Parts: sequence; structure tokens; C-alpha cells
Amino acid sequence: MSSAAPTAPDAAPAQALRSDAPAPAGSRWARLRAAAARNRADLLVGLLFAALAVWLTHGLWPDPAGRVLALNPEDQALYEWFLAVDSRALLGDFGLLTDRLNAPDGVNLMANTTVIALGVLFAPVTLLFGAPVTFALLAALNLAGTAFAWHLLFARVLGARRFAAALGAGLCGFGPGMISQTNSHLHMTAQWLVPVIVWLVVRLLRAADPLGRAGRPRGRAGDMRGAGGTGPARVGPDRRRMLTSAVGLAAAVSVQVFVGEEVLFLCAVTLLVMAVAYALADRALLRRALPGFAGGMLLAAGLALLVLGYPLWFQFAGPLGVADGMFSPYYFSADLSSWWTVSPLSVMGSDEAARLTTGPAEYNTFLGWPLLVVTVGCAVWLGRRPLVIACAAGALAMGALSLGPDVVLDGDRTTVPGPYALLGGLPVVDGALPMRFALGVLPVIATLLVLAVDRALRAAGTTRRLVPAAVGIALLPVLPAPLPTAERPALPEFVTGGHWQECVRPGGVLVPVPLPTPKEPWPMRWATAADAAFGMPEGFFIGPYGRGDTAAMGTWKRPTSALLTNVAEQGGRPVIGDAERQQAARDADRWGASCFALAESTPRADDLRAVLDQLYGPSTRIADAWIWRV
Repeated sequence: MSSAAPTAPDAAPAQALRSDAPAPAGSRWARLRAAAARNRADLLVGLLFAALAVWLTHGLWPDPAGRVLALNPEDQALYEWFLAVDSRALLGDFGLLTDRLNAPDGVNLMANTTVIALGVLFAPVTLLFGAPVTFALLAALNLAGTAFAWHLLFARVLGARRFAAALGAGLCGFGPGMISQTNSHLHMTAQWLVPVIVWLVVRLLRAADPLGRAGRPRGRAGDMRGAGGTGPARVGPDRRRMLTSAVGLAAAVSVQVFVGEEVLFLCAVTLLVMAVAYALADRALLRRALPGFAGGMLLAAGLALLVLGYPLWFQFAGPLGVADGMFSPYYFSADLSSWWTVSPLSVMGSDEAARLTTGPAEYNTFLGWPLLVVTVGCAVWLGRRPLVIACAAGALAMGALSLGPDVVLDGDRTTVPGPYALLGGLPVVDGALPMRFALGVLPVIATLLVLAVDRALRAAGTTRRLVPAAVGIALLPVLPAPLPTAERPALPEFVTGGHWQECVRPGGVLVPVPLPTPKEPWPMRWATAADAAFGMPEGFFIGPYGRGDTAAMGTWKRPTSALLTNVAEQGGRPVIGDAERQQAARDADRWGASCFALAESTPRADDLRAVLDQLYGPSTRIADAWIWRV
């Protein structure tokens, strides 16, 4: 066969041959610079988000090991231990059931918010610099990464102007709920995969639409169908894009499970509500795309199940797994009045508002009345576009679910039932805190603001200035302030100097005195500093130790642990007889302990040492700790 394409008259045959020689380094650098120039606006937005995230968490950076988030230090100790355990995957010493806590039973890592994917990804950082450095890094990266991912979605998928996209993305990544959850809840702030999941769902929908087009819409932001554009018309679903979208969605969902399942659950509920509302608003699209879209979603679910089937079984039915939630939805429900109140963690917030929620890590609903009013105004101005209707439905549904089983107003529980009452007790649902449903409202409101600002920027006259100004003014009250930090006690040189290896072999069990508990998890920092190379009894975790093997925080105490905890809290030197010594021997044997260790800086160390001498014999001094080998 011969080609009908014209050929340049001066083209020589040799010129038509492609060289296999690698491109010069200079040309690669030129292409890199060209790509950076093309994406200069996006890169500048990313740098801005990174700088803001560093500023908000700057209190940790001078000394990550010696600084702590002052509003939730207990959870920070827990997540640093999680990161240390996760990092052992790089050493080939990792399993979904770990024996490095709650010895000898262990801890089911899938039943806890162990951010496995993040811990494994940042394992080199943890092993080189320590888990506190990784924690500080992730606290900032989660904020900046989430915001930047939303920026790309708004700008490249929704087709919004860069300024509008940046405003909305900033709210997604640095809104009140995200800043509040940054107080040690890494699994809740790692939302940078959520925009990817949304993009893949939209991509699947566009590919499933038989009247879709190859090009992306350029006229205005907000057309999720992909109709119009510059590309050639396509008749029939794009099966290749449907397949790649389904495979990509399965991969993203699978990774998100190992980052934070609760975020994935909230994302799924929000998207479900929005999908139903969008379909009802555009029934023609529903009739055209539903068969292909549903098939693609089923394929994605099936592929994800192949990957997640065993881990999810392990979580709910495996060793030390839990199938229920342990937090009361009546306690962890949002106060209705908190929605129009400004967060105490915002620059214009007041500490008095803290009474409207359970703690500083749960200011999820504190958007303030200016932002609510402007959002409603934008939604009305945008009109009855399907995406606007879907966003409004998603915001109302997730906001209503956050109110819990009974509506609470200004601290008083009313008799008005909340929509959550319809879902309470359902599997999986009861593991989510009602007030965290409000986190699904942030990106939905942000989308409405992006659509409004983008429409205004494409208009002329007063509208072009008025709408962006109104949105900017509404966002001012929720601008975040730097997170409060504080110093924390230095770890004993017995741990940091590696002297613990004279007490217990790697993989063995060391019993710190007093033992760690959910309210006092500080001895877990010893294991964290040693990269979880040794285990310890009890600790801060979720396990099936509640009534009827239900979920509980921590486990019950052995008699010797209770005795040592009582001395640590109240002081004194109780009389120790043969019964106590025999019980102490049984407890040490039950734990599989190699030795007990007491740091000299421990409160009431003299009393604890005297009791331990009576239980296990004379102590041995190593560095700044006493040990008892058993």
C-alpha cells in the first residue's frame, strides 16, 4: 500500500529515519522548563498552598521530637507509633496483626486508623529521621496536597479559571474542619486522593455518555457531561476510557482504604447523594449514560474487592478485629448553631465557641454565617444547573447527617430527630462519627463558590467584581491561625541512646513503668523512638475488649499493671507479699516480658522503684533508667 499524504520535496530518506539515540540532557531540561512554563500558574498555586501549610504547622518544625500539637498530644503519640510500625514494612517486618503493642495478643492494624499507605510511603523518612519528623511532614503535606489536588480538579476537569479554582481549593484544603482535624488526625486530613476519585467518576460518566465528545468543554465551568468542546463528535460510549476509568477508580479506592477508610466512606456518601440529584436534574443524561456508567462502577467495585477483600475481612472478622463502632453518635453529633459560628482555630474565632463541640479536633461545622449566606446566594444566582442542584443536595444531606440522631441547638438537646437516626446501627455507618459528615460539605460548598466566581470572571460590569469580592470577604473569617504547639518531655537516654537493647532483644517485650493507656500513652514514645523494634503490653488502640467483645479503647489491666498505675498516680509504697510477687510473675509470663524499665524522670520514680524491687528483686541501672530482668 502507498500513502496518499504529500511529502516535502526536499525530504531525504535518511531524514525519515528515527534515531534510537537518547535525547541530549539539554533537550530534556528544555522540555522540563517548557512544561514548567506551561503550568506556571498551577505551580505558583501549589507553592502558595505549601507555604501556608508550613506556616500553620510551623510550631512543630524547630524540634519535631520535642514539640507536640498542644490541643491533642495523645493522638499525636498514637500516630507517631503507627508511623513507626508502618515503617517496618521496609525492613520486611510487618503484618496486619502486630505484636508490638498489647503484648502478647497484639493489635489489628486494619481495625485502627493506622494510615498504612502513608506510613509505608514515608518509611525512609521515618527510619532516617524518626516518626515525629514524618508526622510533622504529613501534617503539612496533607493540607497542601489536598488543596492542590482540588485546584487541579477545579481548573482542569471543571474548566474553571485559575483564580476561582484556587479560592475553592483553599477552602477544601484549609477549611475549618481540615485545620481542626490536623490536630493529630492524619487519616482525616489525607484527602488528596478524593479529587482523584471524583475525577475518575466524572471521567467514567463522560465516557459512558453515547453523545459525549472527545474534547473538553471550554465554554463555562460546570458541565460534567463533556458535551460540546472542540473535539470530534463521538457516537456510542468510549469503552477504552470507561475501562481505564474503572481500573483507575479501583486503584484509587484501594489505596484510600489504607490511608483513611472514614474519608472514603464520607466521599462515597457525598457522591451518591450528588449523583442521584444530578440524575434527577438531567434525566436525558441518566437514560443515555446509566447502563455504561453502572457497568463501569460495578467493574471498579469488583476490581477493588479483589484487592481489599482479605484486608476488610481481617478488619471486621480477623484476629482482634471489630465490626462495630465504639463512639456514641449522641455525643459526637454537631450542634446546629455551630454551623453559623466561626471556628476557634480561625483568625477571627473565639475560644468561647469551643463549647459547641466535643473537642479541638472536631470543629468540622464552624463555617460562620458570612460564608453560609454567600454560598446560598451563589447557589441561587447560578440557577438550576444540574451540578448546582447536585452540590446543593450534597451539602444539605451531609450537613443534616452531621446533626446526629437528635438535633442539638446551642448546647441543648431537642426532641427533633435528625436524619442520622435513619442510619444509626447500620453496619459501617455506626463506625463514623456523625459530626464528621460535615467534612463532606467543605468541597461541595467550595465547588459552588468556584462555579460562581468563574461565571463572574467571564462576565462584564459590576458582576465581575462583586461576586469574587463577596466570596473573598466571606472566606476571611475562616482563615486559619497557626496550630498551637507546646514542648513535651524529652525521652530518656536509655531509649534514645539504644541502651534498651541491653534489656530486651529486638522483637521482644519491654514493660515500661507505668504501662501506656489511652489517656496516658506516653510510654509508647519509647517504642516509636526505637522504630517499634520491641513490643510492650497494653497501650492506646482499638480492640474487641468491650462488653460482649465489642470495640473498646485499650484493654483491661492485669493486677500488676493496676498496682503500678495506682502507685504512679497516687504515690505510696503498698505492702508487697508472696501473693503479689506470684501474681507479678504470672503477669510478666503472660506478657512474655524480657524486662521492666523505669526512667528516673518518671513522676514518683522512687515509690515505683521500691515496689518493683519487692516484686522482681534488686534493679540494675542502665543510663538514666532502672531495669528488672524477668
